[in-house]
Amino acid sequence: MKSIPFLVLNRQYKEIKDQIGLAINRVLNSQYFILGNELSKFEDEFAKYLGVKHVVGVNSGTDALIMALKVLKIGKGDEVITPTQSFIATTLAITEVGATPIFIDSNPDTFLIDSDAIEAKITKHTKAILPVHLYGAPCNMKKIMDIAKKHKLYIIEDACQAHGAAINNQKVGTFGTIGTFSFYPGKNLGAYGDAGAICTNDDVLFEELIMYRNYGQKKKYYHTKIGINSRLDEIQAAILTVKLPYLHSWNIKRNNIAELYRQHLHKTIKTQKIIDNGISSYHLFVIEVDNRNKLKDFLEKNGVGTLIHYPVPIHLQECYANLGYKKGDFVTAEESAKKILSLPMYPELTENEVKYIAQLINQFYSF
Repeated sequence: MKSIPFLVLNRQYKEIKDQIGLAINRVLNSQYFILGNELSKFEDEFAKYLGVKHVVGVNSGTDALIMALKVLKIGKGDEVITPTQSFIATTLAITEVGATPIFIDSNPDTFLIDSDAIEAKITKHTKAILPVHLYGAPCNMKKIMDIAKKHKLYIIEDACQAHGAAINNQKVGTFGTIGTFSFYPGKNLGAYGDAGAICTNDDVLFEELIMYRNYGQKKKYYHTKIGINSRLDEIQAAILTVKLPYLHSWNIKRNNIAELYRQHLHKTIKTQKIIDNGISSYHLFVIEVDNRNKLKDFLEKNGVGTLIHYPVPIHLQECYANLGYKKGDFVTAEESAKKILSLPMYPELTENEVKYIAQLINQFYSF
């Protein structure tokens, strides 16, 4: 029996171990650990990769989302439109600043925010749309941008799972007012701890973000704004700088693996549809199936690790009971939560491993 974990990080590490070691030693020898040259270098290189003017390195993707909302002065009494099918950090950021999340159901084919349902939820209190490029797949940004322009709303993109995903060769995270990224270790571009970044083309917002992440100061001990401590440290920045040149080729491998899955899975197995002219970064490869839990158990008994992203839509999470949502409010997301399963997906996954996983799934359903 094969053993195929859901995620294996050491295969990638072995390929770049020497470069990582040199980068970490460079920081240790410099004895400069916060807001130094390593961070500046990574911010510049990630900005070039994305095709934006500015990148601000921060502590995490969650902090990136919170800071994006803060500098846009979104808070108590404001509403932010966002999908209910997502990781909870997106909504935690909205409530952290005192705003109210207004949930949108999923598109049944893309598993992403249903852009056709957004406009009906806009009120006089709506300040922003916060789409999530979930699993690495790009949202319908043309439609979302048209709606935002019509109603004079900000767009904050949650690209925390979508490093390198694109629409018509434009990277996601760069369509809205602000884009946010996470470099959690399991991400396509992953640090070796918590890390995140914000990107923008707005010079004023950039200056606000630079101060906000560093206690609200432009000059040490002179605090112009009320800020926080959320800085991407030098060691993580150095690690990310080593990894960044590999991101494109790693994403190509992920796309090839996704294509292999689709070739070998029975045609009736539902996979995530990617929008026209869109390229997914395939942070995750997800399927929707009946008897999901039994399939998960079957795969694990045969050595294949899987995860469920995510078993409970955000509107049904206990911590948000005060918002007054109930079962049946967002049928597509609720049904998806019962059926969705994430299969192993990382650049180092072999063709034989993908075929083995697909064969097991087909066998389970007796195809």
